[in-house]
Amino acid sequence: MTKAMDEITWQEVEDGGIISEPGNASSYHTGTWRSQRPVYLEEKCIRCWRCYIMCPDCAISGDIENNRMAWNYDYCKGCGICAYECPVDAIDIVEEGE
Repeated sequence: MTKAMDEITWQEVEDGGIISEPGNASSYHTGTWRSQRPVYLEEKCIRCWRCYIMCPDCAISGDIENNRMAWNYDYCKGCGICAYECPVDAIDIVEEGE
């Protein structure tokens, strides 16, 4: 007898997936997946590093020599988390190709 979804407890839920190679994001160029991309507005940036900390793809790094943030678009999926987290609106999200 099959239970309805609202009758299943969390202990009965089957495994959804297995991560066989943790930390392998750098092996895949996921930038081709995106339909939108971030545009960095350096003059507004206060270097709080929130975008760097919150990026799920490690696509943002700090360019210490030039005191600015840098995006690696090979890995950026265009999720927009960086722009959402930026307290001074120094990151715009635009359609890919603009």
